[in-house]
Amino acid sequence: MKYLVTGSGGLIGNQLVYDLEKSGEIVYSCYNDIKPVYGIPIKLNLLNFENISKIFKKIQPDIIIHSAALTDVEKCEVDLELANSLNVKATEVIAKEVEKISSYLMYISTDYVFDGKTGLYEETDSTNPLNNYGKTKLLGEKFIEDETSKWSIIRTSTPFGVHPFKKTFPVWVYENLKINKKINILEDQFTSPTYVPNLSKMILEITSRSLEGFFHLSGSTKISRFEFAKMIATKLNLDLSLLNPVKIDTMPWKANRPLDSSLNISKINAILKTKPYTIKQSLDDYALQFVDSFSL
Repeated sequence: MKYLVTGSGGLIGNQLVYDLEKSGEIVYSCYNDIKPVYGIPIKLNLLNFENISKIFKKIQPDIIIHSAALTDVEKCEVDLELANSLNVKATEVIAKEVEKISSYLMYISTDYVFDGKTGLYEETDSTNPLNNYGKTKLLGEKFIEDETSKWSIIRTSTPFGVHPFKKTFPVWVYENLKINKKINILEDQFTSPTYVPNLSKMILEITSRSLEGFFHLSGSTKISRFEFAKMIATKLNLDLSLLNPVKIDTMPWKANRPLDSSLNISKINAILKTKPYTIKQSLDDYALQFVDSFSL
């Protein structure tokens, strides 16, 4: 089987191509800025729609995992045209090209397609994004549904893991507390933090089994940002007193965020052999990787 992964230089894509190559699969690692370490690197600018078509026709991959996106929530709110081009139009082009070669397409989406009024969202719950990032990702979902025959859509929440360039929430907490800088952390925003190595294994089980439909892939623990930060600080032996709990309405953001975008993982728990980690399992494994990466 030939895999093609977009966004291979990103947090999730990097882990996917690593796991695929380690398992002996042929994987084409598409990137724009950061050249991936693993897989067969393919330069792919998602704003060049003609180039997308040429690459897909040339490689003829059996399985495509579309993880590339503009994920900066604030940038999506400010630069509407760029967000629409990368997250919507490029996804539409990819979906149509996948259909032409009769391949299987997995799309990586987000918990931000929900408004956060209830939390623990199931795959069948109504979507209602509060910001442009969520809106563009939801439009991308629609094109996957409408334009392809064999597809899956993955929604995940607060992904984190070790990456040579990408800074996720735990790294931000660590870098600030390490220099004794006090930081404001939301105490009223809840998500389902997802450890990327665990996420990757769940994704690859879905693709290897050609499962179709919507899947909520996240950690199994619903937790506030503040409690998550406390667990990180405790795990890395940092000063918890530097964490200052604040409310979401005090943040000077342009884009609204959902208060509770946590995901219900009952469906995947029932059908996947690979189970979602609890936050404790995730941080236990992450801390080992983190220590190696930062040489604490």
